[in-house]
Amino acid sequence: MVMSMSGTGNCCDNAVTETFFKTLKTEGIYGVRYQSLQALRQSLFEYIEIFYIRKRLHSALGYLAPAEFLQHYQQPMAMAS
Repeated sequence: MVMSMSGTGNCCDNAVTETFFKTLKTEGIYGVRYQSLQALRQSLFEYIEIFYIRKRLHSALGYLAPAEFLQHYQQPMAMAS
């Protein structure tokens, strides 16, 4: 097990993860009433796999969607091989 870089309660340690969950809650969950646990799971899957990874632009990735960024990142690596 690797220790955390910072002490307990330091918000900078999990900034990326906390930002993701904040975005997930505000864009995907808040204000929606789900009829069942299965409906919630389906909604989360659609938000993450379809919207967040394939369509949502991320400033940290040069305003590309993660899937698009990964494509651009892997392409030069494949050419170098």
